[in-house]
Amino acid sequence: MYSFMGGGLFCAWVGTVLLVVSTATDHWMQYRLSGSFAHQGLWRYCLGPKCYLQTESIAYWNATRAFMILSALCATAGIVMGILAFAQQSTFTRLSRPFSAGIMFLASTLFVLLALAIYTGVTVSFLGRRFGDWRFSWSYILGWVSLLMTFFAGIFYMCAYRMHECRRLSTPR
Repeated sequence: MYSFMGGGLFCAWVGTVLLVVSTATDHWMQYRLSGSFAHQGLWRYCLGPKCYLQTESIAYWNATRAFMILSALCATAGIVMGILAFAQQSTFTRLSRPFSAGIMFLASTLFVLLALAIYTGVTVSFLGRRFGDWRFSWSYILGWVSLLMTFFAGIFYMCAYRMHECRRLSTPR
């Protein structure tokens, strides 16, 4: 049980750090504009060496930002629950800490998936046609890696919960 929780906690830390870095950085997409390279993130866009805030309230950016922030909050709550799962105090018999941590990480995975799906769909269908020479960049890729890490953290905590429940039910009373 502890090995699953340890693996889950490792995946959770890595996934949360990558999630925050992905959300905060400005390299979701790179493109060539008027002969020079430009890149954009969720909060700013940069043309050459100068960066500008994205002041337009465009729905897909707002949705992507919101889902990425929700994902980071769920992952952080999952880390707290995951750390508390190592304490064997059964004050809440109806609420299992490994199960709660697993649910938080799987919710985080869902929110990242929604954010990346929205961003991918709009970028490919709209912005991809607008800019001829473009590509997704490393911040976007970190978002996908964080999705995998939070998913595996959730799976590890669910396995730890299942192992604990099987042990609890098999011990004689």
